[in-house]
Amino acid sequence: MSVTNRYRDAWEGFWREAPAAAGSVFWDAEPARTSGMHLALFEPHLAEPDLPLIDLGCGNGRQTHFLAGRFARVIGADLSAAAIAHAQQAKADGAADGTADGFGRAAFRELDAVDKSAVQELHTETGDANVYMRGVLHQCEPADRQPLADSIATLVGERGRAFVIELAEAARPLLVGLAQGPAGPPAKLQPVFAHGIAPGEVPDEEVPRFFGEAGLAVLASGAATLATTEYAPDGSRIELPSNWLVVGRSD
Repeated sequence: MSVTNRYRDAWEGFWREAPAAAGSVFWDAEPARTSGMHLALFEPHLAEPDLPLIDLGCGNGRQTHFLAGRFARVIGADLSAAAIAHAQQAKADGAADGTADGFGRAAFRELDAVDKSAVQELHTETGDANVYMRGVLHQCEPADRQPLADSIATLVGERGRAFVIELAEAARPLLVGLAQGPAGPPAKLQPVFAHGIAPGEVPDEEVPRFFGEAGLAVLASGAATLATTEYAPDGSRIELPSNWLVVGRSD
């Protein structure tokens, strides 16, 4: 099984047109507001922090470079070849804000995360791994969501843990309100809708269910926000309601 062509084409088109500069994409907030904050939630639950870390759905790799400054081996994986090209270029340039300590150690690869054989091949290479996934499940086609959770179960194996943060249902009316505002969607949100990417589509209760079906237990959970790079008319940064989970094999 692999993702639908429509979904692949949507992301390929999005990343081909995305500017290379850090912070140019709607969700490309600086690591201090994103993966840095998430690590504080994730690290207490890492049974084996020395395992490889896979940044699943890494996009342009900004968070991957940050994570590579804190873990010995980090792999950024994304469906889009254009996204991986952005990540590789950032690695070559050493240009992402505040993440210089991670350049050179981050590795990147194109990966269809619902392709069982491709995911198994990665697990064979890395062994059990820890996984970081930010805002990927809620943007998947419905038929891909359970296979994605199954793939995470494959990657973590018996020893790894996964940190998953996804938009909450409460984020959807906020996004709709932004899209339908008098001035239209904010500039960085426009390409998301233009390419047919529909965020915030997963009911809150379905997220832990997907991982339970995949054989993983919820070891910790909570509410948070996902920072964006856009601002409301009053000048405040747009942050979207989200839920996070740490999942792994139960002890």
